[in-house]
Amino acid sequence: MNIPENIYLVGSMGAGKTTVGRQLAQSLGKRFLDSDKEIEGRTGVDIPLIFELEGEAGFRKRERRMIEELTAQKDLVLATGGGAVLDEENRSHLVGRGFVIYLCAPLELLVERTARSRNRPLLDNSDRRTRLQEILETRDPLYRQIADLTVESNHRSAHWMVRHILDALEAL
Repeated sequence: MNIPENIYLVGSMGAGKTTVGRQLAQSLGKRFLDSDKEIEGRTGVDIPLIFELEGEAGFRKRERRMIEELTAQKDLVLATGGGAVLDEENRSHLVGRGFVIYLCAPLELLVERTARSRNRPLLDNSDRRTRLQEILETRDPLYRQIADLTVESNHRSAHWMVRHILDALEAL
């Protein structure tokens, strides 16, 4: 199997990037990193506090630096934050430095998966369904633009999605 050196997972919050990414990395014998967790680890605070103190623009600046650094590493499966694709430089790094997989989930599933989460500042104080729909309308074309592979998750298990990705990689 000719496995890409780096695999980057993109998609909306709640699409399963972290869960699938961990399992995929384990299956491939690669390291797994989550760009949001790396930002939290470096700053010592969680994403909502960064949003509170610096706003979305401040967070996106941190995210841009983190994506640049992480995509320069080797032998990695990386789960990106849902909004990483909004930045042109991030899209360029993802496309130019690895194989991009878009985990695409329907709106209703995203609403269900994010319903109890308190760690999603873009969904605070809003109608989650409407806000997620707005986010998807903006980001879905960007995810599709950079994706080498799109996996429709629907209500499928992470195990199924990893198997599907492995099969697609084997067919390359």
